[in-house]
Order: sequence, then C-alpha cells, then structure tokens
Amino acid sequence: MNRKRKLLTGGEDPHCSSQNTEEKMSLNPNNYKLSDRTGRLTAYDLQPTTVAAGSETREFLLKVIDVLLDFVKSTNDRNEKILDFHHPEDMKRLLDLEIPDRAVTLQQLIEDCATTLKYGVKTGHPHFFNQLSCGLDLVSMAGEWLTATANTNMFTYEIAPVFILMENVVLTKMREIIGWNGGDSILAPGGSISNLYAFLAARHKMFPGYKERGASALPGQLVMFTSDQCHYSIKSCSSVCGLGTDNCVMVPSDENGRMITKELERLIVERKQKGHVPFFVNATAGTTVLGAFDPLNEVADICQRHNCWMHVDAAWGGGLLLSRKYRHPRLSGVERADSVTWNPHKLMGALLQCSTIHFKEDGLLISCNQMSAEYLFMTDKQYDISYDTGDKVIQCGRHNDIFKLWLQWRSKGTEGFERQQDRLMDLTKYQVKRIREQSERFHLIMEPECVNVSFWYVPKRLRGVPHDSKKEQELAKICPIIKGRMMQKGSLMVGYQPDDRRPNFFRSIISSAAVTEQDVDFMLDEIHRLGDDL
Repeated sequence: MNRKRKLLTGGEDPHCSSQNTEEKMSLNPNNYKLSDRTGRLTAYDLQPTTVAAGSETREFLLKVIDVLLDFVKSTNDRNEKILDFHHPEDMKRLLDLEIPDRAVTLQQLIEDCATTLKYGVKTGHPHFFNQLSCGLDLVSMAGEWLTATANTNMFTYEIAPVFILMENVVLTKMREIIGWNGGDSILAPGGSISNLYAFLAARHKMFPGYKERGASALPGQLVMFTSDQCHYSIKSCSSVCGLGTDNCVMVPSDENGRMITKELERLIVERKQKGHVPFFVNATAGTTVLGAFDPLNEVADICQRHNCWMHVDAAWGGGLLLSRKYRHPRLSGVERADSVTWNPHKLMGALLQCSTIHFKEDGLLISCNQMSAEYLFMTDKQYDISYDTGDKVIQCGRHNDIFKLWLQWRSKGTEGFERQQDRLMDLTKYQVKRIREQSERFHLIMEPECVNVSFWYVPKRLRGVPHDSKKEQELAKICPIIKGRMMQKGSLMVGYQPDDRRPNFFRSIISSAAVTEQDVDFMLDEIHRLGDDL
C-alpha cells in the first residue's frame, strides 16, 4: 500500500482512527422492534390490501416514524458522524440490496429503513458544508411527508385543487419579489430543467414557427451566449435543443468569476458578422463554484441593443432576492430579465427538490409547450381550465414540490426568510474573518459575493513559502487527502475542485440554518487537525 492510499484509507494515520469519533447506535436496526405478531406480517397484511388491518398499519407506520425522528435527532447532534464511510464494494457487503421473489416481513422493512439512514449522509448535519443544497428544515420536511402521503400529480386542477392554488399564490409572490407585475411561472424538476424551459420559451417567442416547422422556420444559425463560469446545464440546452455546443458561446469571466460584458458584446457582434443569429444570453446570479454574480444591468443593456432574450440563472443566488441588505448590487437589474431560474431548495433551505422558472410575459409557457391532449386537458370542464398547468410543461406528470415550500414560507414569513439569508451571509463574513486571522494556515482566494468561500489549507511545511504557482500545485495535492481523511473520520464534509485559473481548492458552502459560528470554527480547526502533518 503506497503512502497516498494509506492516507486516504486511514492506514498509519492517527486522524482516521474510528476510535477518535464516537459512533452512536441511535440508528441501530436492532433497536426498532415491532410486536412479534406484526413483525412476522408482510405488506399484504396491511391496508389497503387488508382493510381491517388498521392497528397493524398504524404500528408499522409509527415505527417508521421512530426511525425518521431518530435520524432527525442524530442529524442535529454535533457529536454524531456525518457519515459512516465505506468504499462501494465494502458497502455492498454491509447492505442487503437484493430484490426477493417473495415478500419480506414488516420487521425486515423497518430494519431496511434504519440501515438505509444509518449508512447515508446526514446532509442536514451542522458540519456538512459540501453542497449548495444542505440543511434539514423540519417544516419543509413535514410538508414533504404530507406530499408523499397525498401522492397527487400536478397536471390539472381536477386532481390537485389545493396544491394548484398554492402554487399559483407562491409563484406570484416570487415574481413580485423579482420585480415583475404579472407573468407566469412553473415548478420544474431541478434548475437544469428550469433553464431548459427558459431556452424553449425564448426560441418560441422569437421564432414562433419553430414549434410546427422546426429549423426551416429559422432565419439562420441561432447562437446563445453564457459565461464560462455558468452551470453546465446552459451548454446542455444547446445540445439537447439542436443548436450544437459550438453555438453556445462561452464568454470570458474575470478573476472573481463574473462575466466580462465587453467580451459578451464583442462576441455577439462577431457572430452577427458571420451571418449568425444571436438570440439568447444567460447571466448567472451565483455561480456554482465561486458564487459570482454577473453584472445584470450591463447584460440587460447589451440584450436590449442586440434584441436578445435575457435569462438569469439565479438557481443558487436567488435566495438573496429576499434580503434588502444583500440583494443589491448582486441582483440589481434582475427585473429587466425575460426569465429567471430560482431554486428554493438552495439558499432558502426547502427540501429537495424545489426549483422554479419565472417569465415576465404571461402566456409563453402554454403557447410554447401546449399539445392539447384531449384525454387530459379537455376544454369543457366545469371549472376554469386556466388553472390546469399540465399543458404548460413538457413532462406531463409533475411532482408536487409546492406544499413543502408553501408550508415553510408560512412558518417563517417573508421577514423570516430575509433574516435567514442575512444570517447565512453574516456567517460567511465570519468565516472570512477567521481565515484572515489564521493566515499562516489558510489562504483566502477571494472575497466571496455569496456563501461560497474559496480557500487553500497551508500545512506546516509550506508556511512561509512564497505564494506562487508551484506552491498552489502543492496545496492542490493536499485537498483530496484532507477530504479523504474527513470522510473516513466522518467528522466533516467540505468540497474541493479546480477551476479555469487554479488547481484544487476548498469551497465551503454555508446554506444550512443549523450552522453557527462555532461550527465554522470547527470546520477550520478540523481541516487543520486533518492536514497539519501533510
């Protein structure tokens, strides 16, 4: 075994000893026992198959709730591991994943539930700084439980009357916060699909004949533009929708990850001179890695001059629309966009998934996507069919993602969401302050615009060494080793990645309402403990 393998697996490394982190047994599958009689039954003995099995059904579901509540408790316990890490082949030996020919017992199903959570990642743990979506909002979680129980599709008012009205109210409120009066919106399965809806609506608005006649309705080769720091789903639109990735032009960004708008206009003019048709510009409000915000007013000016649709991908940074303190200048000009993606499952802390796409102009979604399937979208129903949303979307069946957000918003109020956004940003400032105070151990790459903090850890042997590209390459090698150690120990999760200008660096995310200043201190101290000897 080479040294790197030993460091990653914990061999000859005191930081990785499982004895250093107490492994509690709150999710031990053996702790959740049904009564002997119920435990021997199968799902066929529960409702609805066996109508009279009310007491057995209740006992089974209450035991499932016991497992879930213990997981919630352990998620919020800072002494618990974030994960009990095992490599894939080892994990396969720990789990029974086989699909049987005959039904297993209810007791086995309860143990399956406990085992699943025992070996999963606690993304709501206060020491989980790894992803843009983290935290465990209990009210949103309760909403998701109800949603699963209701098990309702969202394509017509007929089948989901209460949820359709909730969606209408919440999305109207979000458009008002963006700065629009009117318009239309829909909840989509993730920010990538939200961006796709924006692309489709833009093409339909500018070239309405495309829906029926395809490429023959276009005046020439369409071209779209986006920052080289954008989410990859923007480039994916060009592939999925037939432009080709060569016609998704990547606009250079500055050192902080913001689009250089002079380059945007130069590239638009350059493509026009080739006879191409620029039609769509994506501006990012909160890039995935650096958390950068493109200058929206400048982009809007350019789109206006060149007759381009302006889309703002605010999937990540959209939550700051709720903050009077931090909205400007980051999102100044967002109201000038034609469409906006905004994911409440990120900075707002709604449970996955909860993604919205908003349009300034009403009627585009239905005009672009309507297929008028008569077996679903009859026009002679007894209610106002404008509330039927299924013909607005490309997917027909649509999960109910609104109730958990509606319930969460009522639990906090808009003022509470504003305090939450301010708190996350203030914690980010605190982390930057602590990094600067420990400048011998940490190197801050840039002042963050969002809650993304980009930094290197500097181990003892590299302190005092001049900072140059050679040193950066050494610091980059340390990131995956520290990440491997923290996962083996289960004490912390912080992501790392390279970008166009830098090799591997740490990028921590503070988007969980559970995080405190003490958790930020723990993050930095733990990285130091895990990496000081490297």
